[in-house]
Amino acid sequence: MRYERPETLNDATSLLAEAQGTAFVLAGGTDLLVRMKNDDFDADLVIDIKSIDGMGSVVETDDAFVIGAAVPCAALAEHAALSAAWPGVVEAANLIGSTQIQGRCTMAGNLCNASPAADSVPALVAAGAQAKVAGPGGTRMVAVEDIPAAPGKTSLLKGEIIEAIVLAKRAAGSGDAYLRFIPRTEMDIAVVGVAVNLTLDAAGKVDTARVALGAVAPTVLLAEDAAQTLVGTTLEDSVLETLAAQCSAMCNPIDDKRGTIAFRKQVAGVLARRAARIAFDRAGGTS
Repeated sequence: MRYERPETLNDATSLLAEAQGTAFVLAGGTDLLVRMKNDDFDADLVIDIKSIDGMGSVVETDDAFVIGAAVPCAALAEHAALSAAWPGVVEAANLIGSTQIQGRCTMAGNLCNASPAADSVPALVAAGAQAKVAGPGGTRMVAVEDIPAAPGKTSLLKGEIIEAIVLAKRAAGSGDAYLRFIPRTEMDIAVVGVAVNLTLDAAGKVDTARVALGAVAPTVLLAEDAAQTLVGTTLEDSVLETLAAQCSAMCNPIDDKRGTIAFRKQVAGVLARRAARIAFDRAGGTS
């Protein structure tokens, strides 16, 4: 196995594009290093991106937060402006693993691992986050929900790498939240995860909303019809019941020892109701 630690993005994408055989990108390494210990793991090239300028930084611009692909999740909570603007995203990222894992794991890595149960991905999708993708032909912006293609697979082309996650600045009266169900109290993967992001109008009613469901389908689900249910309301009980029913109906989960299909569908509705209420309260809403 060949290990490379390039210092420029161009060098990294060139190495990936020219790689013969299987190549992996190392950001935090919390998933990759575990896989490397398996007897069936086979890699011809591992590219460590942590020395590339900007990969380990959170940059606040006039209209966005640009989060480098190698920024550890623990660092997100230390960024006051980001935490204030997107508390649901930061909370989701800081549910990944233990304190030690959070000091290494990254949102870009969580996204590219393409697990249906990834915690940060539903929160990013609900937030309308974009992935800045770099490749031999330049850079392109891709909606986060379009990156995972199937469990363990992404839509990235040969030679492409996620350079950063971009979160837009928020309008006043906005709030987001992410909730998950796990069998244990911590350090487990989601059986169901739900994220809600919304903005209120001048009258205190929901003006725009996005709802994302995790661990209930091969990839994260953007529940557009369920989100539309919230628009024009102050989250009355009947609205939340409709939201829950729509989220449950949209689920296409598996049936395994961690949860049955019926259980996952029911929990998705319960969490959607709760996450919507938290997001609404954070936006300054009153019922």
